Amino acid sequence: MRIAILALQGAFMEHEQMLERLGVSSFEIRQRKDIEQAFDGLVIPGGESTVQGKLLRELDLFESLKMKIADGLPVFGTCAGLLLLAKKVKNDDRIHFAAMDITAIRNAYGRQLGSFYTESEFKGIGKIPMTFIRAPYIEAVYGNAKILATVNGKIVAAREDNMLVTAFHPELNKDLSVHRYFIEMIEECRAIHL
Repeated sequence: MRIAILALQGAFMEHEQMLERLGVSSFEIRQRKDIEQAFDGLVIPGGESTVQGKLLRELDLFESLKMKIADGLPVFGTCAGLLLLAKKVKNDDRIHFAAMDITAIRNAYGRQLGSFYTESEFKGIGKIPMTFIRAPYIEAVYGNAKILATVNGKIVAAREDNMLVTAFHPELNKDLSVHRYFIEMIEECRAIHL
């Protein structure tokens, strides 16, 4: 198994370290030629969704990745990655991959000072640590999207078929369970497409 990590901006190194701890091979996507390699899953890290969206287009990565996601490539978006995958972002008119049946709210917890840490239940895993940094949250799920976690009544994790999103940063804690969940998702998707 090999997982690609979008490495244009944001906390991509931490995702690489989590996957390495799980014994999973990964590589960074920085330019067009990087996506010519074979990979089984994609991680879109936290960071700044506007900057990532702009760079994806400027570096001619956007359309190819959008097609791969639409064709069933497993993808895991954290924070900014959630915003890039959402079909609707209530307080932003820029829509990016528009792949997942969720409505998100950008910077929903305020700026840097609105960052916080908590522990909450994640469906199928149990209680896990959650670090929020200028985080969005999901206002609504519809279609095939399912809620996986909530904090104080706000949706902070969801899944739809081959797509997993978290408003928090699992890569900033020692707990490997969300990355393990994504790897299991990749294995499920592979079994379906065999």
